[in-house]
Amino acid sequence: MKFYLPKLVFFLSFFILTGCKKNENFVAAKSEIAKNSIEYASGLSIVKYEGYSIVTISNPWPNANKDFKYVLKEKEAKVPDSLQTYTSIKVPLESVVVTSTTNIPFLEMLEVEDKLVGFPHTDYISSEKTRALIDKGLVKNVGQNEKLNIEQLIELSPDLIVTFGVDNNNPMLDNLKKSGLNVLIQGDWMEQSPLGKAEWIKLYGALFGKEDKAKELFDKIVESYNQAKKLVSEKPATTKVLYGSMYEDVWYVAKGNSWVAQFMKDAKADYLWSSLKGTGSEGLSFEKVLDKAKSANVWIVSGSFKTLEELQKANPHYGEFDAFKNKTVYSLESKFGATGGTIFYELSPSRPDLVLKDYIKIFHPDLLEGYEFTFASKLN
Repeated sequence: MKFYLPKLVFFLSFFILTGCKKNENFVAAKSEIAKNSIEYASGLSIVKYEGYSIVTISNPWPNANKDFKYVLKEKEAKVPDSLQTYTSIKVPLESVVVTSTTNIPFLEMLEVEDKLVGFPHTDYISSEKTRALIDKGLVKNVGQNEKLNIEQLIELSPDLIVTFGVDNNNPMLDNLKKSGLNVLIQGDWMEQSPLGKAEWIKLYGALFGKEDKAKELFDKIVESYNQAKKLVSEKPATTKVLYGSMYEDVWYVAKGNSWVAQFMKDAKADYLWSSLKGTGSEGLSFEKVLDKAKSANVWIVSGSFKTLEELQKANPHYGEFDAFKNKTVYSLESKFGATGGTIFYELSPSRPDLVLKDYIKIFHPDLLEGYEFTFASKLN
């Protein structure tokens, strides 16, 4: 017995260690196989493992000083100890509160709009399908983005609140977490790529256990967008485009790497500020804009103007632009839902293919025969 015991211990130890080694190799292999499923969005990463996914939100607002990681955990799934420090969210969700109208189309496309239980300032929502739920009292008004009604949210007790921040100082987010509410920070509004914005549908696919459906829908949007781009691939960018309008004493033009400028580029238009580096917008004086864009062929005006007369009442000097004189002024923001929400703000981030087709129809009217604008309206 004394002779065989050390050998027995040795062989047991060998098999245990070998088994552990194989298990470690298996986990390592799984880790190597698992890849980020996001292709276009710069601020989102989703890596799916067996029973759980790791979601990383980066750059959720300008100059954000940290990333946010979340573990989406399926029922009875085992999550490694190393991930216990991250916010854990049980999926699929049975109830959710979102705080941006841009999230509504994602819910509807995935057919989970009935899981929405709250939204801040519900009048902003334009979609008829979700408005019907609001009218039935199934979606509660939970205040304003910066002043959410925490007591009401505690009473609703949603599985998750999807919200956003504008800078590194977010006391409302801290208060929500202190109240024991599950919060996920979303940063889709920071995306500058049209397809990058739309790809955030995959986050909702992961939250509601509809990853395959989300991918299928997004792939169709990519296909539609690329088909529209192909239509103009051989067209010269000859249409000179003015964008924006005055806000108080400043005219904000979209910079050359912005979401707006990317649409102009893909629609083969000569956007007059395409060489202005950066994202977001640049504030200019009226005189500078007039000097550069007086002879622009088309003016895409910002704001809800519906007629040229209404536009000129806002600023009599608008009549000095050739696009105004030639009646080639368009707005993408003049269509509204039943309670005043702007359809473009709600739907355009999730359907960039429709935005691009609108622009192509404006800049290349000989193409897309029979196509009717989704967002754009020509000012009468």
